Amino acid sequence: MEVGSIVRSMAGHDQGSFYVVVKAADGFVWIADGRRRSILRPKRKNPRHLAKTAQSVPLTAEWTDKKIRHSLWTLNFGTSQPVTEEEET
Repeated sequence: MEVGSIVRSMAGHDQGSFYVVVKAADGFVWIADGRRRSILRPKRKNPRHLAKTAQSVPLTAEWTDKKIRHSLWTLNFGTSQPVTEEEET
C-alpha cells in the first residue's frame, strides 16, 4: 500500500471504517481519518488488517485533517455532503 491510498479496516475496534494511508514503512502502515486519528497522530496498523480500495488521494504538504474528512465522508457515511446544524432541524 502506498501513501494516499484509501483503505478499509477489516479488523479491530475500527472495523468497517475508511482511512487514508499517510505513511508506510517496516511492514506497517500509518492511517488517519481526520477525526479520531489526525495526520499528526496516525494509527499504526498491519496491512493484513486493511482492504485497499480503488480510490486514492494525492497527499501533499497542504493536506489537513478537514480535507481528509471531506474526502472520506461519502465512504464512511454514504451522503454526498456533511450535514450542517441548519439541515438537522
